Amino acid sequence: MTTKSNGKAADTKTRKRSTLGSAVQRIPSRKIKETTKLILFVRAGGRCEFDGCNEYLLRHPLTLDEGNFGQMAHIVAFKPKGPRGMTGVRPLDINDVDNLMLLCPSCHKLVDEERPQDFTRETLEKYKRDHETRIFTLTATKADRKTTVVQLKSRVAGQTVAIPVADVRQAVSPRYPDDPRGYIIDLTSMRTEDNDFLQVAASTIKTEVQRLYAPGMEVESTRHISLFALAPIPLLIYLGRQLSNKVPVDPYQRHRDTEDWAWKQEGKPVGYKFVQVQKGTGRSKVALVLPLSGPIKIKDLPLEIDTRFSIYEITLMNGTANPTYLRLREDVTEFRRVYQEVLRAIAGNHLALREIHLFPAVPAPIAVLCGRELLPKVDPALLVYDYDKHKGGFKPTLRINDGE
Repeated sequence: MTTKSNGKAADTKTRKRSTLGSAVQRIPSRKIKETTKLILFVRAGGRCEFDGCNEYLLRHPLTLDEGNFGQMAHIVAFKPKGPRGMTGVRPLDINDVDNLMLLCPSCHKLVDEERPQDFTRETLEKYKRDHETRIFTLTATKADRKTTVVQLKSRVAGQTVAIPVADVRQAVSPRYPDDPRGYIIDLTSMRTEDNDFLQVAASTIKTEVQRLYAPGMEVESTRHISLFALAPIPLLIYLGRQLSNKVPVDPYQRHRDTEDWAWKQEGKPVGYKFVQVQKGTGRSKVALVLPLSGPIKIKDLPLEIDTRFSIYEITLMNGTANPTYLRLREDVTEFRRVYQEVLRAIAGNHLALREIHLFPAVPAPIAVLCGRELLPKVDPALLVYDYDKHKGGFKPTLRINDGE
């Protein structure tokens, strides 16, 4: 009896321990797997993921000793009563890498102790997502993705626009520049209201571009140019003509809505169409009108563009002329194709043509292409007109590709 009784007691104790053990196993452990730690550090690039911090966490900032100075913070707290612990549906695995952020001690204390109410689950998830996307993009670059950044800066409407280094890096990615400021052609000290401004500025551009391509300059090794240009349209066209066709050039557009330079990833291409709006009586008289970023009415052209002129137009296929239409890189590529077709069509219709009167209302990258796509000694010169707001009409400015 005693033996039997002791046996039942032992069985009962065993069942209790087994039940208790199962309950304990269901409680999550604070221990984070080594694989999870490794993945988090790699995704974060070893830097603090708090927006704007980016502190490197594998080296002490003062002593420069190598080590692990980062902390793994839970977005949804380990305990339900902790910061963001009861926000939405709790993760099935509280220690999953998607619920962890790599933070420096200061940022960790800020989001968990000092001001947890200001940093919601959604906010921290966005910080983490944006940071890890940036790290992944930057580390995807290859050695052949180098580029030389070229900036053309001039006063436009009396103002200049600075181009932040961060905007340059974002725009050219996945390419990367050795020097994000790059090679600067600075015309901002010139007075745009001076009568000889365009001629002096054009001469400066020509000299600077020749120096850009000189032996030993950076572009000789990168063999690629990322162009950020803000200047009057005639100067942008002139710049395009000076840039060598032997080195690829990617021009970038400053977007007014987001005030950055990166091409948009979503949206429908606008496309372009080419039409002849007037057949002139003279075979050597041609005008090309580009009402893309703003309207240009044929009746508003100067009086010298009369019935002798054949007038051609490149317009937007989808949408109306407006200054913000150029958002996609594809629309730059498509303009290059259409513009080349137009030049060949004009050459076929007007043999031995010496010049085209050009009336551009275009964004900066398109203006650059208008000059760069000209074939020297093949295509006629461009007599570029600019709209004079004070006198209320178009006036001829620079003659481009004239025997160059």
